[in-house]
Amino acid sequence: MDKMNTPAVKCKIEILCAVNPSEDPKKVETAILNIFSPCEINNEKFSIIGKSNNLNSLEKVQDSVHSMQSQRIYRRTLEKNMENNSSWFYLNKQAAFVNKVAICEESDESPLGPIKVILTSTNLDRIITWLTFEEGFR
Repeated sequence: MDKMNTPAVKCKIEILCAVNPSEDPKKVETAILNIFSPCEINNEKFSIIGKSNNLNSLEKVQDSVHSMQSQRIYRRTLEKNMENNSSWFYLNKQAAFVNKVAICEESDESPLGPIKVILTSTNLDRIITWLTFEEGFR
């Protein structure tokens, strides 16, 4: 299967993750940076916020969507959560810490809380297609 080129569209990517009292904030930051790079990180008192305007930050997610054959789950989640020019999905925080991308359909699927990824773009449909395209669907 050919990899679909990253579209040349503007997209604001926000990555939000709560830091529990039992967690080391540096480990949570590592979890985010393992999956989303390049990404600007802001460490708040009880949360870490990542920001990027570069779709290449989503390449690990896109690669995982296809290697795990989870296109339909991501597409369904992004379409269900779409509002105006934004949509979002959850990733498992512990999986991200060990460099794995694992979608959570509900926040409680990640025991220490999920990583919430918010995508905002006037071309959101194009971004969802890029993230979730299936062979023969272009």
